Amino acid sequence: MRPNELIPLFAPVETLKGIGPRLAVLMKKALRLPPGVRDARVLDLVWHMPTGVVDRRAEPSVAEAIPGTIVTLKVRVLKHKAPPRGNAKVPYKIATEDDTGRLDLIFFRAEPSFIERQLPIGEIRYVSGRAEKYGDTLQMAHPDYIVDEDHRADLPLLEPVYPLTAGLSAKVILKSVRQAACLVPTFPEWQDPAWLKARGWDGFAPSVQRIHLPADSSDVSPSSPAWQRLAYDELLANQLALGIVRQSFKAQRGRPVRGDGRIRSKLINALPFALTNSQKTALSEIAADMNAPKRMLRLLQGDVGSGKTIVALMAMAIAVEDGAQSALMAPTEVLARQHLETIAPLADAAGLRIALLTGREKGKPREHLLDALRNGDIDILIGTHALFQDDVIFRDLAFAVIDEQHRFGVHQRLALQMKGGEGGANMLVMTATPIPRTLLMTHYGDLDVSKLTEKPAGRKPIVTKAVPTDAMEKLIDRIRVQLAEGAQVYWVCPLIESSEITELAAAEERHAHLQQIFGARVGLLHGAMAAAAKDATMEAFAKNQLQILVATTVIEVGVNVPNANIMVIEHAERFGLAQLHQLRGRVGRGSRESFCMLLYAQPLGETAKERLAMMETTEDGFAIAEKDLELRGGGEVLGARQSGLPEFRIADVPGFPMLLAAARDDATMILERDPALASPRGRALRTLLYLFECDEAVRLFRAA
Repeated sequence: MRPNELIPLFAPVETLKGIGPRLAVLMKKALRLPPGVRDARVLDLVWHMPTGVVDRRAEPSVAEAIPGTIVTLKVRVLKHKAPPRGNAKVPYKIATEDDTGRLDLIFFRAEPSFIERQLPIGEIRYVSGRAEKYGDTLQMAHPDYIVDEDHRADLPLLEPVYPLTAGLSAKVILKSVRQAACLVPTFPEWQDPAWLKARGWDGFAPSVQRIHLPADSSDVSPSSPAWQRLAYDELLANQLALGIVRQSFKAQRGRPVRGDGRIRSKLINALPFALTNSQKTALSEIAADMNAPKRMLRLLQGDVGSGKTIVALMAMAIAVEDGAQSALMAPTEVLARQHLETIAPLADAAGLRIALLTGREKGKPREHLLDALRNGDIDILIGTHALFQDDVIFRDLAFAVIDEQHRFGVHQRLALQMKGGEGGANMLVMTATPIPRTLLMTHYGDLDVSKLTEKPAGRKPIVTKAVPTDAMEKLIDRIRVQLAEGAQVYWVCPLIESSEITELAAAEERHAHLQQIFGARVGLLHGAMAAAAKDATMEAFAKNQLQILVATTVIEVGVNVPNANIMVIEHAERFGLAQLHQLRGRVGRGSRESFCMLLYAQPLGETAKERLAMMETTEDGFAIAEKDLELRGGGEVLGARQSGLPEFRIADVPGFPMLLAAARDDATMILERDPALASPRGRALRTLLYLFECDEAVRLFRAA
């Protein structure tokens, strides 16, 4: 149960004064609600952070008001001049004055009765808005605020500016956020007092109020002490939650899996190359985890072409050696089939029985496959999300591999793990997206990590060049020469078909253009094609029946055609660094010298220039990932919005890496000293976890 003091914060926004059903719907659109939350709550208003501030503290006389600035003026209403009936182009004008001069208030398409009530003749009013000069007269069109002397305190001299949506006014959101901020109680302090003092930070509730009811314009800034304090709170909650999940997972009785090495030795003999040192290290770490009495949960991250699939196969073989089964799950059918093609020849040599299950397997063939799985006649099952389905039952699943983990949610990972029966399956998650250290901490903090840092022997460097689009004809001439020597080319475009509202090259148009030059040797592959058509096209390219494959980013992960040695990426300036690196990794897999041509449209922005320069200078995926994080931010790098990864509401601030590292250390120390969060600080930290909705961690404590 949530602590009682949090109940008002988790109440619907309609519990606030002035918010009815219509405004509640608009707020649902304007506020960033966490995954699974359907309606806006008071807490979501507390986390609705301002993007700027309007300073209304300038209170000059009318004569001293500077045109073009925002001012707050105290004036007396002299007279109203309504526009002629039926002429909407003429504004409603109200003459006002103070002791130093005259100010005209201007309203277009105004409701006369409303203005007469707001500005009665002879009354004193405070008006705030942008002053402008019209001829010799000072004017203010549609003042932001009009208040009488009794309500002078209602006029916000420092007014935070918030993200809005159509139909939701700035005044309504301001009033609602202020109400929400004032409902935040004074909680027992969960931060270390010495840390707060060293940073010059205030308590939680005063920090919330400082941002939403600022005393100075600098308060409404992500680098302000108040905002930094809340950012650290969010990061600490994140790190603590990951630590608790990890602690709980590690505490669960696992299933020790020990192989005798007979299948692995056959696999090694069948490999056309020797394992790299980092592959050997990763395998020994995985084998040690599998042999331990606790459950295994490890992340294997390796750059494009570093040999993750072989490591996964060797690890799956350990389970088979122990008489059990393994599973490998990929996010797309293309990638699942690619894994099957890579693994099949090695599996045959080692006597491993493998099968593929995707959404395409139906009817009798699917039934036969599931029967074989249930009976233990399949050693390794490769598949897509289809593996989650209830009727997919293993005889004895001891080890599961999830590829491209960031495409799946934690719940999907747990669902596959639970198919391992009592003790659950040991779990290895893999990614070909090298992950910067900061993102490892925030998104993968519940996993142990192994890295593959070397490429297998024989991999040649890829010559990468950024080329303006007006040099395309020269590029095509060079490709013509390469094709004559037996080369194959990927040509990647950002869209499937052209559109009037974008100048991006479309795959279909580029396909037609290249077909005019090279004829039937040019194929087309994109996500909107039927699965069978996609397979047929990829197979034709793999067999060198097609020499040029025009494609969208559907080929980004997992496609393996060793003979393809040229990658052309059109409008490369529109892609992120990680995506460019993934695409480049499709070439350089065979014996030919390989090239990656980054076609860009001019003029290039500074960020795009930095991206392309980085691609030209390095193939180090980990260096590229760090640069991508620097240029784009964490949520975008891993696609947090699409994948269900945590997306911070407050913590995207200057100094993020330092705050994150401190939160990581603090969370580790807290859980070492007080694993049950039973001390006074521990109990306060439980409130923090509720506040930032780290429900999985809270649930684990309640179950304990």
